[in-house]
Amino acid sequence: MSDEQEPIHLNTEEARAGATPHMTRYILGFSLVLVVVILAIVVIARS
Repeated sequence: MSDEQEPIHLNTEEARAGATPHMTRYILGFSLVLVVVILAIVVIARS
């Protein structure tokens, strides 16, 4: 067993405890563009 006073050292993957695919940036970008387009359509339709 390890000593409770001993610091625990984890590398980045172990500390993260999950996969980090790079799709998130594309989903956020696509969502932002989609929201801007929808709001532009709403503003134009109300005019």
